[in-house]
Amino acid sequence: MVGIGKTTKSLKSSQRHSRNGGRCFLFIMLKLLIQLKQLFVSEASKIFKRHIANRIDLNDDEFEHFLSFFSLKTVKKRQFIIQPDFVPNHRNFVVQGAMRAYIIDDSGNEHTIQFAIDNWWITDYNAYIYQKPATMFVMAQEDTLLLQIIHKKEIELKAISPKFETFFRIMAERSTAYMQRRVIERLTLNAEERYEHFLDKYPLMAHRFPQYAIASYIGVTTEFLSRMRKNRLSK
Repeated sequence: MVGIGKTTKSLKSSQRHSRNGGRCFLFIMLKLLIQLKQLFVSEASKIFKRHIANRIDLNDDEFEHFLSFFSLKTVKKRQFIIQPDFVPNHRNFVVQGAMRAYIIDDSGNEHTIQFAIDNWWITDYNAYIYQKPATMFVMAQEDTLLLQIIHKKEIELKAISPKFETFFRIMAERSTAYMQRRVIERLTLNAEERYEHFLDKYPLMAHRFPQYAIASYIGVTTEFLSRMRKNRLSK
């Protein structure tokens, strides 16, 4: 009986040590996760600050206030952040990663509307601005880190300072110019010229998006794009 009692006490003591060790491990892991998140936030803040500085001048306090309206979000590869028939609530800044916006026609064919890599913005703009159901998909092509602002918060932010409103106006102007160039290129350039222009203008994107996505962006089939690539390499 004495032996059994000692064994029971030893077992209980072992269980207590095990529980304490488990709590200690969880505490360490939680601390590491918090530190990792803080590192992500700090790095994202630096990248975003450089991006903002290329468009408007903000002092440190103004930038911190501007940044406070955004939230950090991680998106896994092939995860959707926008889908048709749902109202998109966020405008998205790509801190790191790659996103693609596309539509699917009645025949099931994909048409890429926009690519976005580091330092680009992306959403379904028409649906976001007018707060109506989306007509396109926006999907992560890679694991991606985003800074997001909610539509309502963006309106509040614009009202705080003329500088903040100027930033979003500059973005809108550049977006309009970008879409106009795309329409003109589609109307005036042949397929080979559109592909050459894409490679010249966006060399990084050519290595980060699959061929079928690039083909649908410039308006050709994947097979035709493959032939153009072979012809280009043989020259």
